[in-house]
Amino acid sequence: MGSSRLEVEAGAAGARLDAFLASALGVSRAEARRLLGRGLVRVGGEPRGAAQKGERLAAGTKVEVDPFVPSAEQRPLAEPDLSLAVRAEGPGWLVVDKPAGMPVHPFREEERGTALGFVVARHPQVVGVGEGALRSGVVHRLDTPTSGCLAFAYEEEAWQRLRSAFRRHQMEKTYRAIVVGSLAGGGTLELEMVVAQHRPARVRVASGGRRVVLAWSALEALRGATLVEVRPVTGFLHQIRAAFAHLGHPLAGDLRYGAAEAGDGSGAPRVMLHASRLAGAGVLAEAPDPPDLRETLERLRLR
Repeated sequence: MGSSRLEVEAGAAGARLDAFLASALGVSRAEARRLLGRGLVRVGGEPRGAAQKGERLAAGTKVEVDPFVPSAEQRPLAEPDLSLAVRAEGPGWLVVDKPAGMPVHPFREEERGTALGFVVARHPQVVGVGEGALRSGVVHRLDTPTSGCLAFAYEEEAWQRLRSAFRRHQMEKTYRAIVVGSLAGGGTLELEMVVAQHRPARVRVASGGRRVVLAWSALEALRGATLVEVRPVTGFLHQIRAAFAHLGHPLAGDLRYGAAEAGDGSGAPRVMLHASRLAGAGVLAEAPDPPDLRETLERLRLR
């Protein structure tokens, strides 16, 4: 889309900046906020960012928007130089072992270093599958700091089938995590959670929120920590991280959810959460502990 020079008409006076952009450009409000976040918008000749999304506009105000490609038309880049381990593959789908620190998919067309970039290079037909655009073929998500099994589908039928399995809780997901403090036994956590903050994302336990269900069991007592296995029944942003923080046992290395700013004693280089297994709907994939998790475990093991 080329440059846009807009003027606030009398009927739109008082509108929020993001709402005005969405209406004038024919995009979603989320898209309008992305434009602000990318520094593509000026009001009265002055730049506006994401923090100014709620600015109220007066009649006659001039608004300029630099050229951009709408999200729905963007395409993920193929990255043949990326090398990820493929843990399982079947008709129209594959499960990769995502390293910690790698995003699942890009948020801008020019973004590189995502798991989807690897999949596009291997299966170009993934573009347009499922949600399409920059989320083409993404069946589910892992937080950027989380490593392990991540499923993509490069054929529409496979995407629909796997998405349905996740939605109906027919896909068994197993995680390994190191939590701060001593835990024993196991059980099932049933909590209600809400998104408390969007950027950076943070959720919290709150009455009336989304119900999350997690089964867990302690695997090994460590020095000042515990290795646990977690099997979430539901899918919700940061549900494992927020649930254990709510119990008073945040994940090692997870500063956002309560691990001490000065260090939690684990020496963990990142959030110690690993998606070790996916099973269901014809999928069976396992990912071994990555080196940083193995090293942290070895350092914390009781002698």
